Amino acid sequence: MSSELRLKKLRGSGGYVMAQVTDEQQRKGNLGGPDLFLAPIGRLEQEKISKYYCNTCEKDFEGGPKIEYESPNEEVAQNLILLERGQYMCTTCGSTIAEYREFQKQDQQADVGLAKPTTFEQVASVDPAPQDFAQTVAPVSTPAPASQSGSVNSIVGMIVYDTNAKRVGIAKQVGVDTSHQVVLIVAGNDGRDVTIPWNNIKKIGEIVLLGDGPQSGQASQAKCVSCGFENKQGSKFCESCGTKI
Repeated sequence: MSSELRLKKLRGSGGYVMAQVTDEQQRKGNLGGPDLFLAPIGRLEQEKISKYYCNTCEKDFEGGPKIEYESPNEEVAQNLILLERGQYMCTTCGSTIAEYREFQKQDQQADVGLAKPTTFEQVASVDPAPQDFAQTVAPVSTPAPASQSGSVNSIVGMIVYDTNAKRVGIAKQVGVDTSHQVVLIVAGNDGRDVTIPWNNIKKIGEIVLLGDGPQSGQASQAKCVSCGFENKQGSKFCESCGTKI
């Protein structure tokens, strides 16, 4: 593979950077769409970044943003070590341009197992799910569908982005809702839990990339066209009048 550097636009949740990257870095930043993302690439050398754009300031800046990082070297899941986590920050307003995490498998031949229980305590400072919500979404530790590799719980703690590279939050828990559908619970940016249907997850790498499907603070509802009753996600008949949905 060529090691020639090419100037590319790398998107983040709070802006983008223009940087010289190798073919291997481009491969990491390609999550299946036309855009390249900064988060899967990790920490770039400052001299490789020519300029960046901050969504908060709404302007371009020459040179690179400030990069802050730490090296926890902690085991976040079975056979998965978090080597480094950091963020690119605007030098003017301090807003986050992008965040990243770098992981390493202890045994390259083995799969990643379940996330460590302490991961739930380390996920952003958000209030725990209310009791009634905890009763409607049950945790699971089942293997991922065939379209994804490894265990579904191995994504706990990862940053979740939508199709527009906007940060949705941090993966908090995988569960099953009242209609027996697998969902991903995300600790949202505003402190509230966001429910993502599992089939709306487009790709899982160093981050979780969502598709264009629905997401909500609770499982999405189906409104009855007959009586207007808001039914639970996946309901085939109205729970109030019995009309087929």
